[in-house]
Formats: sequence, C-alpha cells, structure tokens
Amino acid sequence: MTKQLIVITGASSGFGAEMAKIFNASGYPLLLLGRRTEKIAALNLPGDVMIKKADVTNQDQLAQAIHAGEAQYGPTDLLINNAGVMLLGNVWQQSPTEWQTMLDTNVMGVLNGMQLVLPQMTARQHGTIINMSSIAGFKAFQNHAAYVASKFGVHGLSETVRQEVAAKQVRIMLVAPGAAETELLTHVTDDHALTEYNAWKQTMGGLTLDPKYVAQTVKFMYEMPQAVNIREVDIAATRQDS
Repeated sequence: MTKQLIVITGASSGFGAEMAKIFNASGYPLLLLGRRTEKIAALNLPGDVMIKKADVTNQDQLAQAIHAGEAQYGPTDLLINNAGVMLLGNVWQQSPTEWQTMLDTNVMGVLNGMQLVLPQMTARQHGTIINMSSIAGFKAFQNHAAYVASKFGVHGLSETVRQEVAAKQVRIMLVAPGAAETELLTHVTDDHALTEYNAWKQTMGGLTLDPKYVAQTVKFMYEMPQAVNIREVDIAATRQDS
C-alpha cells in the first residue's frame, strides 16, 4: 500500500526531529516544517522529504508550505501539530509578550494547521491530526500559568474538533508528554523559574523523558486502522510523579 504524506511542524529538534526520523525510516513521504530549516536539513534524511520554512502563526506561510508538499506527494494524511514554545514565569512578573507568543504558537498555530487540512480530509473521509500537547494541558504547574492556559486550550480544541469530524472518519488525536529532553527550556528568560524547574528535574534523577519514545508512540497511534482512534495518550518518565 502506498504511504501517504505526513506533515510535521516544529521538525527541527525534540519530538519533531525524532518523529521525522522514525517515519522516514518507514518510507513515508514527509513535509518537514520549521523556522530553522538548516537544523532539519542536518538530519540528513533520505528519500521523499521536503523541507520548508514556515512559522505556524502565519497561516499564509503555512498554507504555501503545505500546498507545495501536497503538490509533490498528494494530500496530507497525517498532520502532526508539534511546534510549540514553553516560557516559564508567574503571572505578576512575566511579560505579556511571552504570554502572547505562547498563545499564538501553541493555540493559534494548531488551529491554523487544522483549518488548512481538514477540508480535504473530511471530503476524502480519511486523515489524521495529532496535536502535541502536554501534561500541563490537564494539570497545573507553578510558574507555568500562561503555558498551562495554552495547553489546556489544545486539549479543549482537540476534543471539540474530534467530535465535529468523527462522522467523517477523520481522527483527531492528542499526545500529552511530561517533562522531556527537548530544547523547550532554552527559551526561558526567568532565571528563578528555570532554577526551580531544574531542581524538580533532579528529583527524577536529572534525566527526563527521551523524545524517541514519544515518536514511537505517535507512530503506533497513526498506524492503527483508520476506524480506530486513540484519542489521547499521556506519557512521561516513570520517575515523574506529578
């Protein structure tokens, strides 16, 4: 059976890079999107791989990239909304600019991608969208207020759209990882929040979840028959107790 196009946002590092590698190894045509295309290119993935620079907060730019991929490989069968940012800080100190950045990327970016692919998916009555959220999408963490708000939003919109498109045989799935070894923390500007996060990480032995296991989980979810929807998976390091 011919494998269909997979689109991954935020493919330059972390979960996105690991998902790109695992799907590429199985021969899927890929459209890999991100702002740092040089890092995606450095993955050196063989075969049917298209790399496009795209900011998920800019729907026109995102649309151009997706249309280019679909012109080459056919309609998107799986969109993984993986691009996201985590900027820690408490409400009375954090810059509202950081709040807006998280809401624009983590919520609007997901909505932008979904709006672009859902019409053809519902018309074909085939397709899957996997939204990458976080345990912070259903559980609060100190110094995470705006991030938690954005990820609660991802949970809510995913469940809403799932109900709206279920009768069209389109799957909306959600993956909620715990703390993981990604680059998310490199953008944190609040030193106190970062210190507290790293102290918490030490309670887990100093090492959190390996992104490759999230990628393996995503692949398993997608490769279930279209009639089966694994609606939500929460995955974390065993030693993470919260």
